[in-house]
Amino acid sequence: MLYDIRLTLTHRYTQPAANSRHLLRVLPQNIAGRQQLSSHLIDVTPLPDHRTDRSDFFGTALTTVTHADPHLEMTIQMACRVALSPPQTWHDTSPRVPQLLDQVTASRDLAPSSPAHFLGPSHRLAPDNAIAAFARDATRQGETVAETTIRLGKALDDAMTFDATATTVDTPAAQAFAQRRGVCQDFTHIMIIALQSLGIPAGYVSGYLRTLPPPGQPRLEGVDAMHAWVRAWCGAEMGWIEYDPTNGTLVGTDHIVVGYGRDYADVSPILGHLRLSGAPVSKQMVDVAQVGE
Repeated sequence: MLYDIRLTLTHRYTQPAANSRHLLRVLPQNIAGRQQLSSHLIDVTPLPDHRTDRSDFFGTALTTVTHADPHLEMTIQMACRVALSPPQTWHDTSPRVPQLLDQVTASRDLAPSSPAHFLGPSHRLAPDNAIAAFARDATRQGETVAETTIRLGKALDDAMTFDATATTVDTPAAQAFAQRRGVCQDFTHIMIIALQSLGIPAGYVSGYLRTLPPPGQPRLEGVDAMHAWVRAWCGAEMGWIEYDPTNGTLVGTDHIVVGYGRDYADVSPILGHLRLSGAPVSKQMVDVAQVGE
């Protein structure tokens, strides 16, 4: 599968803003055997006074831009082409959940993909009794880690309602779970807490998701969005699997990875500070199109 992705982030200010510094995480990763990034461009307007491009600890492409002069608007545009390989057929070689802890404890690996980084808590995630109780009730003893992950993800998809008006980017996972409503960020945070309560290392994945129009309807540009889903560590032999609790499915070729982290704070598309008066108005447009579609 070959995709062209376009992203536009616009920030408009009520008064000129100055002395700004922003971190951008919007470019898909190169992942051996899974996705290959070819042509790509990140353009920032107004032209930054300083820009650096590097990768963070977890391998996410990170662009830093600074603006000294006052400006009323900042626009970030990203365009790229990504080739996704067909998903590999996998067999469940994960251990039973109680045996997983022995493998985690025995591991001395502190590389970015080590399960040691994903046992919680983190900046945005904290243990929650209600979520832990849900995880216990939704799963079955004796199942493997992979089976537990899939069963929990499906249960969460059934229990939660997608509602873009129910939460904000700062809503705690416990609050979103209590009201059983939220967006992909909330679904993902809740599932990570639930998996970790069972002793399963779990992390946050940020990326893009191709969405399809209803049958017979034309495809609209700019209606896709950045998405989030979960990765769960299924033992030393099987490694990581990824699950999308918002859509109740294992991740496939419609999911394009931008970054991995412990929670949203590690992979937020834009993070920064600036001197301004009044609240900014932000707008995001994403277009994920299969080449030749």
